[in-house]
Amino acid sequence: MQYNENKLIEIFVRCDDFCQLFDNWLAKRGVPANQNQPLSTLSDSEILTLIIFYHYSGYKCFQYYYQDLVRNVLVKDFPKIPSYNRFIELIPYQTLRLQMFLKYLSLFSIRTGNYFIDSKKMPVCDNRRIHSNKVFVGFAGRGKSSTGWFYGLKTHLIINELGQIINFALTPANISDNDDRLMNYMFDGLKGQCFGDKGYLTKLFEQYYLRGLLLITKVRKNMKNKLMKIKDKINLKKRALIESVNDILMTVFDIDHTRHRNPINAMAHTFGGLIAYCFYETKPATFIIK
Repeated sequence: MQYNENKLIEIFVRCDDFCQLFDNWLAKRGVPANQNQPLSTLSDSEILTLIIFYHYSGYKCFQYYYQDLVRNVLVKDFPKIPSYNRFIELIPYQTLRLQMFLKYLSLFSIRTGNYFIDSKKMPVCDNRRIHSNKVFVGFAGRGKSSTGWFYGLKTHLIINELGQIINFALTPANISDNDDRLMNYMFDGLKGQCFGDKGYLTKLFEQYYLRGLLLITKVRKNMKNKLMKIKDKINLKKRALIESVNDILMTVFDIDHTRHRNPINAMAHTFGGLIAYCFYETKPATFIIK
């Protein structure tokens, strides 16, 4: 079985560096690093590495990936590999670390002043099975996208023109894109201009403008047309960049599937896919007219 060993090493080194920083940060605040976490033959950084590297393996099923590649090939790199069932039990305890690691990586993204925002639907079951789905009760919601209604979650992303993730959020599908609390979180600390679709029209436009962030969107059909600078109109058309990023997350890193049997593991899977994208060497990019 062929795999990218250099990418595996790169991910492990970054995970190990982050885990040391995170553990030191917790220690300074008097919080035990592995409180209530079951004993494991693998370190936290090794568990994170295996979760993230799944998205580079080419497998579409984590069980096949673990039993075929990890247990048979990667065992030389991880000699204390536990059984598949034991590893699945360890994943929920790493969800917070995955989220914090993704936030840590996003801090290294360049604040260019030019951003794109969009959300991506993540259905957790077929629409015909919504009423029988009990796994995501209390986590998922019913929402509507351009392709119709669905039951599940939403991934919200802000990227720059270089394709780097600036900020992210994971919400139930019934949270609208222009929800006040969500937008305040997503735009926290950003200055410059951000391009989005009509779903991001908000009454907070003036508030963001006074903070130094210009939100540029199209108008709805029932709204009066407004004048827009030519450069802003051209740059708004380049919003397809973030749709390309969402397509990569769906096809290359496989964050969108409906086979999860645990909502916490589903969140870990999503964060793992977003982290894997951060290590992706050929991110889509565009040119912004100044």
